[in-house]
Amino acid sequence: MPEEVLGSLKADLTDQIAIVTGAGQGLGRQIAITLGANGAHVVCLDLNQELLDETLSLVTEAGGKGEVCICNVTDKEAVDKCVDDVAEKHDKIDILINNAGITRDTLMPRMTDDEWDSVINVNLKGSFLVARAVSRYMMRARYGRIINMASVSGAEMGNPGQTNYSASKAGLVGMTRSLSKELAGRKITINAVAPGFIRSAMTDALGDSIQDQVKKMIPAKRMGDAYDVAACVLFLASPAAAYVTGHTLVVDGGMTG
Repeated sequence: MPEEVLGSLKADLTDQIAIVTGAGQGLGRQIAITLGANGAHVVCLDLNQELLDETLSLVTEAGGKGEVCICNVTDKEAVDKCVDDVAEKHDKIDILINNAGITRDTLMPRMTDDEWDSVINVNLKGSFLVARAVSRYMMRARYGRIINMASVSGAEMGNPGQTNYSASKAGLVGMTRSLSKELAGRKITINAVAPGFIRSAMTDALGDSIQDQVKKMIPAKRMGDAYDVAACVLFLASPAAAYVTGHTLVVDGGMTG
C-alpha cells in the first residue's frame, strides 16, 4: 500500500486490540488501515458486511490483522455483546475509536424529529454506549485510549443546515472532557479529533467550482485527506500520548485557527 495512503507517522501498537466504529468506509476505514499497519489487531465495526469485508481486506493488505463485527451502535444489547465478545476473545481492549456517524442536513425550521433524533442517537448516544462498554475493561486493565471523532462543526463553529450534527459533535467534545477527568487516574486517556473539510466521495461530487470556493477558506489551500486525520488518531492512540487527555485536536488546515 502506497506510503501516501498510510502516511509517514509510525507508532508501535503491537498486540494491542483496537475497536473502530464506522469502519466500513471513509475515515473509519482509513483509521482501521492505519492502526492495523502499525501493529494493532483491528475490530472493524459497522452495519454493512460487504463494506466491512472490504475494509478488512485493506487492513490485511497493509500488513495488519483484524476481524469484523456487525453492530448498530444505537443498540445497547448489540454493543455490549460485541464488546464483551471482543474482550473475552482477546482478554483486553486497548483502543476505541468512536467514529460512527451520520448526517441528516436541513435547516432547523424544516428539520423533523426523526432527523434530529437519528443523528443524536448515532453520533452521540452511540459513542456513549460503546465508550461505556469498553471503559469497563480498560479500567480493569488500568490502560486505554478512547478517541471520539468530533468535527469543527460543533467543536469550533456551526454550519447552517447542521444543527443536529453540530449539536451531536459538540456533545462529543463535552463527553470527552468529562470522561477524561473520570478515567485519567486509571491511565486511560480520552481525546477527540475534529476534522474540517476532508476529501471524500461526497466532496468529490461537489464539483470543481465549489471545491475551489472551499479551498479559499482554508489557509493550507487544500482539503484534507483521510490519512491526515488517521495520523492524528494514531498518535492519540499510541503509548506516546500518555499525557494528552481531555483534548480536542482540530485537523482543518488552519480554517478555524
